[in-house]
Amino acid sequence: MSGAAGLLRDAGLPDLDLGPVVAEQPDPLLFATVSGAHLYGFPSRDSDVDLRGVHLLPVPALVGLREPEETRSRMWERDAVEMDLVTHDLRKFVRLMLRRNGYVLEQLLSPLVVHTSDAHAELVALAPGVLTSHHAHHYRGFAGTQRRLFDKTGELKPLLYAFRVLLTGIHLMRTGEVQAHLPTLLELVPASASVPGYLPELIAAKAEAEHGGAEVDHARVGADLDALLGELESAQAGSGLPDAPSVHDALDDFVVRVRVG
Repeated sequence: MSGAAGLLRDAGLPDLDLGPVVAEQPDPLLFATVSGAHLYGFPSRDSDVDLRGVHLLPVPALVGLREPEETRSRMWERDAVEMDLVTHDLRKFVRLMLRRNGYVLEQLLSPLVVHTSDAHAELVALAPGVLTSHHAHHYRGFAGTQRRLFDKTGELKPLLYAFRVLLTGIHLMRTGEVQAHLPTLLELVPASASVPGYLPELIAAKAEAEHGGAEVDHARVGADLDALLGELESAQAGSGLPDAPSVHDALDDFVVRVRVG
């Protein structure tokens, strides 16, 4: 795990031993990764640590009369750092994967791995089979939500989120690769895309304060977001990704096999 530890350090994560977080969970975790601003490439000094993953409920929890705890969420402070852990049971997570949910795919494929397993590796290998051209709808909708939040608050964080998700969607439609790291996307998205040159400056400004204001020309920013939205729509129209997942049966077999051993 030394390589993974190096990636965690390079992502600007605080020097924390996250192993105990995994060990404290009531059911086994198939994986746990870091998401949020650290994954997206614009963490602040005071950013919390967003952990995401999959837990495995025992069979009795799914067949009994009580409602299963398919999603668990916990926020707490550890060594003066705010932690946010959200995990889904395997079945729910896979269902979300099949619903064109780019967010869970980014969690699954995050290179910032805190805990892994053979099942995690197998699920990663199956992930390309769920990608479709319709994932553009997820990124279009997410960008719209963040843009409205920026218009309301004027904060830099939702503005960067809006740019990030549009570029992630464009890159996905063109290449079939899920890439959530904004600085990397600035290098990968072709020069023909409407990528504003001021984004590195905004990333640097975000490092100073998690909820700082964005000192930008709002009219220009709006025009740039509109241009990227057009790029996403064009990329979707020309995408070679299929209309539907190709691994539904394989994922069904995977969920059953992992659950019952």
